[in-house]
Amino acid sequence: MAYGAQKEFVVTSRVMIWWSALISVVLLCLPLAARGGVPNPTITGPIPANVKPGDPSHDYPQLATSLDLARPLDVASLGYVEEEYFFSGTANVYNTPTLMTATIVSSGHPYKSRIIVRRPTSPAQFNGTVLVEWVNVTSGYNNDALFRLSQDHLVRAGYAYVGVSAQRIGVQVPPGGLTAWSPSRYGSLDVTDNGTITDDSLSYDIFSQAGQAIRTPQGVDMMGGLPVRRIIAIGASQSQGRLVTYHNSIHPLANVFDGYVLVLGLGGKLRTDLGVKVFKVDTETDLLFLGEVAARQPDSDHLRTWEIAGASHVSFSDHARRVGLVARDSLPPYTPWICDIQPALSHVATFQALNAVYGHISRWISHGMLPPTVPRVDVQSEGPPVVLNRTSLGLATGGIQLSQQAVPTAVENAINSGPGLCILYGSHTPFDVATLAQLYQNHHTYVSAVSDVNNENVRAGYILSGDAEANIFEAAQSGILKR
Repeated sequence: MAYGAQKEFVVTSRVMIWWSALISVVLLCLPLAARGGVPNPTITGPIPANVKPGDPSHDYPQLATSLDLARPLDVASLGYVEEEYFFSGTANVYNTPTLMTATIVSSGHPYKSRIIVRRPTSPAQFNGTVLVEWVNVTSGYNNDALFRLSQDHLVRAGYAYVGVSAQRIGVQVPPGGLTAWSPSRYGSLDVTDNGTITDDSLSYDIFSQAGQAIRTPQGVDMMGGLPVRRIIAIGASQSQGRLVTYHNSIHPLANVFDGYVLVLGLGGKLRTDLGVKVFKVDTETDLLFLGEVAARQPDSDHLRTWEIAGASHVSFSDHARRVGLVARDSLPPYTPWICDIQPALSHVATFQALNAVYGHISRWISHGMLPPTVPRVDVQSEGPPVVLNRTSLGLATGGIQLSQQAVPTAVENAINSGPGLCILYGSHTPFDVATLAQLYQNHHTYVSAVSDVNNENVRAGYILSGDAEANIFEAAQSGILKR
């Protein structure tokens, strides 16, 4: 049956939908003790930004968004605010055996960290979902990768976003850690209990308590009174790995989050005995090099996995925004141009699938609407090394085929090499004119093919109509086979 005919993924019984929705509402309204007993931290703020971003004093939020949130995307009526808060409390150290519930090793460790909030100012603009990102620290600073990838959609669609700095590298390790980056602003932060806990053991409770402060605010309400309906934990790459452990070991104890979006996996499997909704989104890189083929698990009533053919772990879509922000904030540079294969970075737009995922998991949590399933990327050998099935052009088959892959103008893949993190960057090798002419004959044929693929992906629920329209417009404006 085609996706469109399923009428928003209505399950086989109206009674099942009704009960699922009722259970979701009941869970969201349970008192604090029934949500895991996670204590509320002390919230301070909002902390004022005393200078404009880029000022050498760094007396502003690290990686403050470049969006004009008061008038975003030329939509004057859609008001957003970006605010930074400090939060503090005490955290446990846990033992987290693989695929097992954690046990407490020690308690009472003080911490203080920071939260960055981007939210609508009006309840009328809020869609009820708060996305809580475990910010990535692989590059030595607080990289809010998932916000930046989807920022235009998140603002248009009325999501609230919270970025949590839970780890020592992002808070206290020079040069990009907050306390070194701006001692006057962040010097009081500490997630190590005065240097006695340096393995990020406290990070799990730090993240839980940030979520609890959103769910049951006491004192300062970082959501400004918005009616929060769903709180979804999100994380990419290194943060995805932390959230896999959190889901398996901490979620059964804390029960703070209503769902998880785990992006760019590192090969960790998920427990199958927990009912919380989880979406995994993986790229070709994650399958080839990071263990996600071995970690594959079947879809279920609480797990969906989407694999994006041709996409690289680090994407071209984020390139210009990230380069500009790290340069503005004097953070360690991001240098895909040093990789062996140039140009680096696949142009397959993973963020477009993510934009759809956030809506799917919100409806899944609140209304029991089952998200679409997706065929996995075709694997010839599970290895090691993993070998993917490829067309004669070198393009991976199976999985979600976004138009950049299904109607190619270049070889898009996850393959690259060189220093640093080049293995994560993939590559984009444009076709010559002769190859393009053989594939499409003329510009009109090319644009028609792009339109067909995007319309089908919208019908399947893999992307949103706005992203499809943008892809078709880009193809129409391109110089591909124009005479």
